[in-house]
Amino acid sequence: MRIGLLGGAFNPPHEGHLKLAKLALDHLDLDELRFVPTALSPHKPDPGGPGAEARLRLLSEALEGFDRRCKIESVELERGGTSYTVDTLETLSAREPDAAWILIMGSDQLPGLPGWRCPERIFELASAAVALRPGAPFQAPEVRGLRPVPAWSGRPGELVALPATELDLASSDLRTRLQAAPHEDPGGLPPQVLGTIRSENLYR
Repeated sequence: MRIGLLGGAFNPPHEGHLKLAKLALDHLDLDELRFVPTALSPHKPDPGGPGAEARLRLLSEALEGFDRRCKIESVELERGGTSYTVDTLETLSAREPDAAWILIMGSDQLPGLPGWRCPERIFELASAAVALRPGAPFQAPEVRGLRPVPAWSGRPGELVALPATELDLASSDLRTRLQAAPHEDPGGLPPQVLGTIRSENLYR
């Protein structure tokens, strides 16, 4: 099994997340792509907003009718506390030893990879696929065992490029817009997600 892992707070989930998932599915020959909502990100302060249960529900709604290969992996929410990618990969690799894992991310995350917890161990267990984001070039960070390649073979330690999503969306910007104008469409949200946000008065 070739499995992509797309992590994030998904607070809220938006069209940029879905476009990134579609790029990964189209270019990496994945059998499955799992969205991995964080309990608490080690890289960003807690922005507030809905709790884990509401974020999980919004993500489920965003994926309705999207692509049958997409699933939600709730291992980080179940573990609780700060969510570290290396812990998630250790858990998943032990649970599914025959799977090949690849992390899906934007190029803005590349410079920070050396500062992640145990980056060398991460790339003993998984590879990474990176989509270009505006103002963030594709530049391989210095992490032992991570090597750029033209296409993912299924082995760990490989770094491959994906096309740009061409959607410069950020959950933080959407939260700001929702708070400033709760009755207006901020753009970039799946209709079912926006409907739930409005009906439950989220992000006020």
